[in-house]
Amino acid sequence: MIDDDGYRHNVGIILCNQRNKLFWARRANQDGWQFPQGGIDDGEMPDDAMYRELYEEIGLKPEHVEVMGRTGEWAYYDLPERFIRRNSFPVCKGQKQIWYMLRLVAEEKDIRFDSTNTPEFDSWRWVDYWEPAFDVVHFKRNVYLSALTEMWTLLFPGITPHLPRS
Repeated sequence: MIDDDGYRHNVGIILCNQRNKLFWARRANQDGWQFPQGGIDDGEMPDDAMYRELYEEIGLKPEHVEVMGRTGEWAYYDLPERFIRRNSFPVCKGQKQIWYMLRLVAEEKDIRFDSTNTPEFDSWRWVDYWEPAFDVVHFKRNVYLSALTEMWTLLFPGITPHLPRS
């Protein structure tokens, strides 16, 4: 769904393990890494989109995760001009996202990329908390920083976040 301002409604998923490491996945046949994310369909609620995307992208079902929280507001990013498809309607100039923090309560072997015919990812690893914000493609960096900052206390209550130097 693309709103009147040209932003595609989207959910982002930050998956952590029991050691508070974050799931970081490589886009299929590319060099870029990111968190799972995906569009919200017309009439779909963000929670439903999150569970659908969780399954489609990394094969996990609701019973495989614990929802720890979600961001309170939409986070926006604009696409670089070269990625905007001007010949499509409506034109999508960027994304607005609700982010979720999930904890894996299943086995790592339950993570899989074959839930769809066209896998989004082809590799993954656990990373330190702030690494994704500095490893993601530049135009998503502020959204990642915002989501990670808002979610920090879910994993590290009572501890002040300190960003690493990039």
